[in-house]
Amino acid sequence: MISDGPVNLGRPKKTSETDLFYPVRDYLIKNGYAVNAEVKDCDLTARKGQTLIVVELKTALTVALLIQAVKRQRAADSVYIAIPMPKSGIYTRKWKDLCYLVRRLGLGLLAVSFLESGPRVDAIHHPGTLDPRQNRRLNRKKRNAIIEEINGRHHDNNVGGAAGGKLITAYRENVIQIALYLKECGPLSPRQLKALGTGAKTGSILRNNYYGWFERIARGLYQITSQGNHEITAYPELVDYYRRKLLKQKAADGV
Repeated sequence: MISDGPVNLGRPKKTSETDLFYPVRDYLIKNGYAVNAEVKDCDLTARKGQTLIVVELKTALTVALLIQAVKRQRAADSVYIAIPMPKSGIYTRKWKDLCYLVRRLGLGLLAVSFLESGPRVDAIHHPGTLDPRQNRRLNRKKRNAIIEEINGRHHDNNVGGAAGGKLITAYRENVIQIALYLKECGPLSPRQLKALGTGAKTGSILRNNYYGWFERIARGLYQITSQGNHEITAYPELVDYYRRKLLKQKAADGV
């Protein structure tokens, strides 16, 4: 469970879902969670030990948001909704009724206030405990897919709540890793790449070649294309991470 304490950051001119992301992310980090953005359609996920929290970011509390958040309950231990603090305050009848509905649905509610001193996150209330019948209905497949995606990422370059654009998924990270290794080492086979730590999906990534980054030059032998060589430069942090990882692996192998 996260605490009720506030966290402060800058102020946007017009609030968007991505503006909510950074204050909520830092709020959760302050409470000891490891945070990732845009995992399996979840705006934000947070993990501490075996506990998985999902937070949906929206600029307004709507029926569509409530439905979306309730569906997330089948994959997470707790689900929060994060919205801007209403300009009319938290003492209006409408706000109290909305909070009542959120509580009845077993959801948590985070409110982000954009103050002159910086954004502040307040936990209006925390999710209720799911009863045993609800827990038995947890969708393990969806939960495991979220955990697997989180574990497959090494740099979280995404911003929660962002619409459109290319997300840095675990799959894309894997493609970048393979492309960099081919660039640094020259043509390699899937077996050689796996020995360097590119993972079980190496063969299918090379064969499917969704991004056009790979070229088969002989049976079971691949090299990076000029397109791949150019496009991986758009991911400098990941390139640097995997270059260091490759050097470490070579050193361990005595290469």
